Amino acid sequence: MAWIVLILSVVVLWVASLCKILQGSSSASKSTFLKEGGSTRRRNVLLVIAHPDDESMFFAPVINYLVSEGHNLHILCLSTGNADGMGSIRKEELYLASAVLKIPTWQVYILDHQDLQDGFGKVWNWDLLASIIDKETSAHSIDLIITFDEYGISGHCNHRDVHQGVRKLLHDTPGSHFEAWELVSTNILRKYIGPVDIWLSILLGRRQKTGQSHCLLNLYPRRSYDAMAQHSSQWVWYRKLFVAFSSYTYVNTLKKIA
Repeated sequence: MAWIVLILSVVVLWVASLCKILQGSSSASKSTFLKEGGSTRRRNVLLVIAHPDDESMFFAPVINYLVSEGHNLHILCLSTGNADGMGSIRKEELYLASAVLKIPTWQVYILDHQDLQDGFGKVWNWDLLASIIDKETSAHSIDLIITFDEYGISGHCNHRDVHQGVRKLLHDTPGSHFEAWELVSTNILRKYIGPVDIWLSILLGRRQKTGQSHCLLNLYPRRSYDAMAQHSSQWVWYRKLFVAFSSYTYVNTLKKIA
């Protein structure tokens, strides 16, 4: 009997969380991220990721938010994800996923640098990363960068190096024309409670210093699933479960990199 009550409670909480997200998608977003005085100033944003599919697996809520608010979003993917010899396939899959996420193909840049190859144990040089990111920010008048935090969501070394590359660029160019934000990693429990994590994210976000952290609900969770499905070479059963149960499908918390 106790198990039935517990299961019903989880189901009710899950449904209530989804309703909260859908309510947000049918009304004006309450987030103040990139809003000044209640109005939105169009920004040139660069999302810096390590591999094709990072954008759909981890950053979909922030992508959907930026697109819905009319910001000019670019993606810089620092490798083709060629660890299994499928780099050329995964490159095309990223273009397809970006189209689903309403990002023009010509604003998606995918590198295939000999010193930035996908793989655990593949160390990426932070100076090289900072230099590449700097060139992209200058070429497209970028005034805001979004990337992984120091842990990199999954702990993948390439994710963590990307963060360090952005941080190095930020610190090596004091008074720079751009600001940088990181996607906050959560613990293993929060990571796999799906939409239920929106309540914790909202609560913890309110305890942060004003303007230094923002909680973004996914306005279009179905679009995230459809975008990840474009990565057909990676769309195996356990990634389907990941997208369904991962809190990153439903909410992103961004924190400003100091």
